Amino acid sequence: MTPPLDLSNPLFLGALALGVLAVLLLLVLRASVNAARAVEPVIWQMDQLGQRVQSLSDGQQQLAGGLHHVSDAQAKAQTQMIQLVEQRLAQVTETMSESLQGNALRTARSLGDLHVRLETIDKAQANIEKLSGNVLSLQDILSNKQTRGAFGEIQLHDIVQRALPSDAYTMQATLSNGKRADCLVHLPNPPGPIAIDAKFPLEAYEALRNAENEAQMAEARRAMRTALRYHIKAISEKYILDGETAEGALMFLPSEAVYAELHANFPEIVREGFSARVWIVSPTTCMATLNTMRAVLKDARMREQAGAIRRELAELYKDIERLGVRVENLDRHFGQAAKDVAEIRISADKAGRRARRLDNFDFEELAPAVPETALPPGTAL
Repeated sequence: MTPPLDLSNPLFLGALALGVLAVLLLLVLRASVNAARAVEPVIWQMDQLGQRVQSLSDGQQQLAGGLHHVSDAQAKAQTQMIQLVEQRLAQVTETMSESLQGNALRTARSLGDLHVRLETIDKAQANIEKLSGNVLSLQDILSNKQTRGAFGEIQLHDIVQRALPSDAYTMQATLSNGKRADCLVHLPNPPGPIAIDAKFPLEAYEALRNAENEAQMAEARRAMRTALRYHIKAISEKYILDGETAEGALMFLPSEAVYAELHANFPEIVREGFSARVWIVSPTTCMATLNTMRAVLKDARMREQAGAIRRELAELYKDIERLGVRVENLDRHFGQAAKDVAEIRISADKAGRRARRLDNFDFEELAPAVPETALPPGTAL
């Protein structure tokens, strides 16, 4: 039987305390071992975490260096970009300035040209206004018979002056019957002097142009025929004189339109003029007729000078004969001169040969020389 525990015994209490202490130590040791085993993965993870933190620190430093490099590169690129933009802006500014200056110069030049053209247009407008006034004045002139006649005479004088020499015609020539012709062309006989009279049936022509119906047209044609027949009769009676003028005269119409109307619609008037030996001419046909007259005048003057021409030809023939004789004499002189030159050349050759012999002291060859008397007669030395 186990004796009961004595809790009051100090030994027992001491032993019990030592046992309890041993158990506690054992528990503490076991817990420490377990704790050490549990902490080992944490320590390894902490070590790995430290390595990663170091790697992150190194990467951060590298990233900081890269960022600094990128920042420098960006700053340089930005500086270059700013410089390039400034250069571009300067070039664009210069180009725009030159372009604006060029545009300004071209604009100024264009404005100058425009001003000149406007001045030209103003002058042309002034000339047109002046010409319009002259046309109105011409209409005023043609509306009056006397001034219209003077206008035709001036036009006739201008044409005659251009076609004929000044001594071949007379303006406002007075005939033996006291009538005065506008122009008298001094043609030789035949046909003799021919008179030209300027007529301008303007009223009848204007009435013909302004006719609005058949009745007015018929009346205008009748007036036109009457006026032309009157002029043809007056010229035939006044300016065709036997023994004084040619057997015909010219009626000058100073209007191509009136002349064309006459030949187109009034051929019977033209035939009546032929019958009365009055030939109707316009400014164009008058010039052609006067040129024909000029040829006639030239031929007549050549015939007048035929005697003088024959005398001049005879003198020319004598001069040619004298020239032939003198040429023959000159030819003989040339022949004699050529002969003299040939003889001089022979003598010069002989003298040259003798000089060469003397220069070479070849006296032996000089001994058998032919005496001068043995030379053929007439041969020169």
